[in-house]
Amino acid sequence: MLANTLELVSEARRRGVAVGAFNTYSIELTQAILQAAEQLRQPVILQLGVASVKTGREPFVKATLVAAQGAGVPAAVHLDHCADLNMIEQCLSWGCSSALADGSHFSFAENISLTRRAVALASSHNATIEAELGYLAGTEDGVTVEAVRASLTDPEQARVFVTATGASMLAVAIGNVHGYTPNQPPLDLVRLSQIASQVDVPLVLHGASGLSKENIQRAIALGVAKINVNTEVRTAFLAAIAAWGRRVGPTPDVRRKGQDWLDLMREGIAAAQIVVVEHLQTLAMMPGE
Repeated sequence: MLANTLELVSEARRRGVAVGAFNTYSIELTQAILQAAEQLRQPVILQLGVASVKTGREPFVKATLVAAQGAGVPAAVHLDHCADLNMIEQCLSWGCSSALADGSHFSFAENISLTRRAVALASSHNATIEAELGYLAGTEDGVTVEAVRASLTDPEQARVFVTATGASMLAVAIGNVHGYTPNQPPLDLVRLSQIASQVDVPLVLHGASGLSKENIQRAIALGVAKINVNTEVRTAFLAAIAAWGRRVGPTPDVRRKGQDWLDLMREGIAAAQIVVVEHLQTLAMMPGE
């Protein structure tokens, strides 16, 4: 069933767990994510990246929404990392229940301005705006420990930012990065605790791929209620496709069992589903379990 993002995240926060938010690029990945959530009877968030929306446009967004509506568990649909107010408004008008208005690369004042305008847009669609404070680097940025430290979320700024913008969720930079890095910087959990003491909105942790279960669960205990996972899921899907190609060879024979399109997609879905299940199990663990 199609769910409200903020309601899912707020309930998770109340229970001391987190909701998993997984990026999808196709109906097959959507299927893998929802099947994993249904297997564990847990709510889930389907995330759409800007590139995916630009590529698939309205049909892809609406197909994701239809899949969420038909899910056997509460499933929200969220636009991830978008600085384009027109795209945010368009996706919310199509039925997405939330969006990340990402002004993290802007100045503090510009980030406040973008986020405030996004919140005003979302209010007319009964939708939720997530904001990001602190620059969250990615593997393509040539991440160094020094660069990560320079971009961390400032707890006092977080308080001012949330008050000034009205954002309902805040994505924080505490050493987490997008994608895999050879040497994952340690999470600054002291900083996370300080941020949580300054703001009264659910916190979001991006870049969970590669983080240990222990670090994820510590972050949840300190107030994180939405955790984003992307790289591990899509890598598992692509690895299954690559393995299928090696096994079948350069010229598939669609008359033979296991060599047609649906066979390939089933293997990709199964591989991605395993990864989603593993993450959902981690996010649902109560403190002390």
